Amino acid sequence: MRVAVVLGGLLALVLVCVAAFVLVTSRLPVGPRLLGPVLEQRMSGHHPMLERVGVFLHRMMESVDERLGGGFATENWTLGAQQGKELPASGTRREVSGTEQLRQAMDTAQPGDDIVLLPGSYVIASSLNASRPGLPERPITVRAERLHDARFEVRVEEGVLVSAPHWRFLNLEMRGACEPQAACEHAFHVAGDARHFMLANSVLEDFNAHVKVNGAGGRFPDHGLIDSNTLRNRQPRQTDGAVTPIDLVAASHWRVQGNLIANFIKAGGDMVSYGIFAKGAGDRNRIDRNLILCETGAEPSGGRRIGLSFGGGGTAPAYCRDGRCLTEQEQSSMAANLVARCSDAGIYVNRAAGIRLQHNTLLDTAGIQVRFPESAVYLTGNLVDGAIVSRDDGIVHAADNIETHMPQLYAGLHPVRQLFADAGAADLSWRSRPRERAADGIPDLCVNGEDKARDGGMRVIGAFNDVAGCLKSPRPPQGTRPD
Repeated sequence: MRVAVVLGGLLALVLVCVAAFVLVTSRLPVGPRLLGPVLEQRMSGHHPMLERVGVFLHRMMESVDERLGGGFATENWTLGAQQGKELPASGTRREVSGTEQLRQAMDTAQPGDDIVLLPGSYVIASSLNASRPGLPERPITVRAERLHDARFEVRVEEGVLVSAPHWRFLNLEMRGACEPQAACEHAFHVAGDARHFMLANSVLEDFNAHVKVNGAGGRFPDHGLIDSNTLRNRQPRQTDGAVTPIDLVAASHWRVQGNLIANFIKAGGDMVSYGIFAKGAGDRNRIDRNLILCETGAEPSGGRRIGLSFGGGGTAPAYCRDGRCLTEQEQSSMAANLVARCSDAGIYVNRAAGIRLQHNTLLDTAGIQVRFPESAVYLTGNLVDGAIVSRDDGIVHAADNIETHMPQLYAGLHPVRQLFADAGAADLSWRSRPRERAADGIPDLCVNGEDKARDGGMRVIGAFNDVAGCLKSPRPPQGTRPD
C-alpha cells in the first residue's frame, strides 16, 4: 500500500513537472535557437560566474535545437542557373568582345538591340550604365549565348547600374573581385525608372547585395523579374553594411522565382543577414520556388541569418515609397520555397499586411515569425521545422500547416525532420509522406514549366510533392560548398 502511494505521488509529480514544462515553453516568444544567444549576451560583462552560466545555457540550447550537419551539395539541384538552358533571342544582334565594346554598345543602345557577349573574360573597373530606355515590345538585351561563356570580374562597388526601363540580362557570370572584399556591393543596382528589369539564368558571386533595387527621384523600378539565377558567396562578408543577395526596397509587382541563393554570411557589424527581403512600402511582390540555403558548410557559422522576409529590419522613412512606411509591405506572397540551415527565422514578417505564405518548407531554421500589429499574415500548407510565432501583437491566420511546437523544440524533438529519408544528408525524399490538401494555383518547387500551378489538384503540405523533380541525380551527393 505504501509503495503504491509513493509511486502515485511520484507519478503526480512527474505529471505536474511535464504540465509546467509545456505551459512555460508554449508561452516563450522564441525557440532555443534564438534564446541561447540572448541569454549569453545578457550575462556577458557581469560576474565571471554569471558569464560561465550564460555560456553554459547557450550551449545547452544549441544541443537541444540541434543543427543539421553534412551540408547541402548545391550542384545537384536543378534550381538556379543551369548550363544548356535555352533563352529566346530577338531584336538587332550586336556582338561585342571586351568591356569597352560592351560599354559603348550599352551607352548607344536602341530599343530592340540584342547585345551578345562573345566568349571570354570581362573586367569591370568602372560601372556599366543601362540608361537608355527600351520599349515593352522591344527590350534591350545583354546576354551570352551560353552560361559560362562570358565571365565578368567586378572590381568596383556596382557592376551594372540600371536606371532605364526594359533591360534584360541573360546567361551572365559575375564575380566580385574588390580590394577590400566589402567594397563589392552589387552586381546589379536597379534604381529609379528601371521598370521591367529582367535577370535570368546568371551566376552572381561574392557581393554584399548581389541585386539591389530601390526608388530614386520619386520613380520606382516596378514589374521586375529575377528568374533562375544562382546567387552565392564563397566567404563570409567582412562588412558592417547590409548583406542580402536580393535587396528589394520600395518597388512593387516583382517576381523572384526559381533561384538558388546560398552562403550569405555577414561577419561584420550586427552579423545579421537575409537571403531575400522586400520592404519600403512596396506591394504585390511574389517570391516563389526558390531554394534558400543560409549556409552550406558542415559546421554552422556565427551570426544570425534569416532566409526570406517581408519587412526585413525596417526602412527609414526617406527611402519608403510613401515617405512613411506605415507598412513595410502589402499584398505580397511567398509560395513553394525551400529554406534551410538558417540560424534565425526561415521566414520573418515585419510590419507587413495582407501577406500570404503558402506551401513553403522550412528545415533547420527558427521557423516563421510575424511581428507587430501592422502585420497580418495568412499561412496555409507550410511545413515548418520550427515554430510559427506571433510576436508583439502580429496577426496570424493559420490553416493546414505542420510545425514543431515550442514544447517539442525545448524537448529536443524535431518531428518534421523525421518526415524525410535523411534530412542531415539533404535527402529530402519522403520517409513518411505528409497529408495532402487542395492547393489550387499554388506552384510546386520541383515541377518545371508554366504548368507549375496544379489547379484543382491535391498537394502534400510543403513546397514539393516529390523532390526528385528538383535533382539531377536521385540522391544528393555529399558536399560542403559550391564550386
